[in-house]
Amino acid sequence: MNKDTSRAPLSRTGTRSRTFGTTQLQDTGRGVAKAGSGKRRLKRWWRRNRRQLSRLWRRVTRTITPTGWFVIFATATAAILGATLNWVEAWFVAIVGAVLLLVGLPFLLGSRAYLIRIVVDRMRVVAGGAVNLSIEVENSSARPALPATAEMPVGEALRRIPIPFISPQGSVVVPAAVAATARGVIEVGPMTLSRRDPLGLMQRKLTWRDRHLIHVHPRTVFLPPGTAGLVRDLDGAASRRLTDSDLSFHAVREYVQGDAMRHVHWKSTAKTGTLMVRQYEESQTARSAILFDANRTEYASDEEFELGVSVAASVSMQAVREARESFVASQWSPGRLRPSIDGLEELPSQTLSQLLDAWAELEVAEEALPIERLARGLAESRRPLSIVVIVTGSIPDPTRLRRAAASFPEDVTVLAIRCEVLADPASRLLDVCTLFTVGALGDLPQLMLRGVSA
Repeated sequence: MNKDTSRAPLSRTGTRSRTFGTTQLQDTGRGVAKAGSGKRRLKRWWRRNRRQLSRLWRRVTRTITPTGWFVIFATATAAILGATLNWVEAWFVAIVGAVLLLVGLPFLLGSRAYLIRIVVDRMRVVAGGAVNLSIEVENSSARPALPATAEMPVGEALRRIPIPFISPQGSVVVPAAVAATARGVIEVGPMTLSRRDPLGLMQRKLTWRDRHLIHVHPRTVFLPPGTAGLVRDLDGAASRRLTDSDLSFHAVREYVQGDAMRHVHWKSTAKTGTLMVRQYEESQTARSAILFDANRTEYASDEEFELGVSVAASVSMQAVREARESFVASQWSPGRLRPSIDGLEELPSQTLSQLLDAWAELEVAEEALPIERLARGLAESRRPLSIVVIVTGSIPDPTRLRRAAASFPEDVTVLAIRCEVLADPASRLLDVCTLFTVGALGDLPQLMLRGVSA
């Protein structure tokens, strides 16, 4: 005993008793330190694994269906009642529920080592066409993959894709087709492979994130050259606005201080004895605005609304092809959550594909302004326009369209197109605009030619 204590470290006081007491206090501190270190290790372990545990918990909760949660709740309740009240019926229900859950587990075991890629032959198609898909499935495991059935959303529908037997490290291509019957945007994918037990208590889903957006463009027709602006000009057509410097000579007027001396008309000055300067008509290239009425209440049917979209898209396409300055607007623009203050929503029209994609994404306008206020907003926007094309349905009468056209200045040509399914094509010259009635998309080129000749 003395021999052991003599080998212990001595304290600065030099007494053995105090040294021995100090040793006991150090042992107690070590115990507290060990308990504290255990808590710290537990906290570090929780920090490292809490994400994995939460991810595992989410997987488990997603695996159980609403029916499965009901069975689990009924089983747990029956087990508690059987243990506390000794009810034989409750134990029977608990045992049956546990057996059902255990029977459903083997159907979820195993995994599919699939690598799936969706290949689309084209991302843009005209309404009425079809898009061909190639679903490439590769088995990346060293074991064969048994046949399975995958689910693939196609727009609002859900397609079931049968996947055949695939050998180890093998691959297969499953063809599929998507019918583009109507204008819009079709979302294809992602692929989902689900497993569930026969009773639907548990299910397991594997999702591959490959997805594509297919733009279904409206039907359009080619218009004769020059009809987008109804003006065939190379260097510019003279307008009714007068200016001091341009190409088209109009008249002479008296000199005003500040006028350039190079515009002085010396012959007129010699005759009148007063300085006279030239005055010109301002020339302009055709700057067109296509105004589409997206208010569903102005159309008699959905088919008539789609006819209006096709007419407006055809006119705007011709303006882009001719590289004219154009402004394409509607009451509702793709991507906007709320309408603008004046109701005008510009559609992107830098390229043909961009313009047609915008027409494909266009939907029916909600809280839309009437066509008269929409035309007034365009007239008050101070855009330099030479022609305005208003496309609407069969509900607005000629009086309303005349009122809409009267918002623009006199030097702006206004063309109003009423779309009425199966109506006879007609052209009518009003005092402030030209009114066209289109019953089918094929009537538009001939009517536009009439507008040019007029």
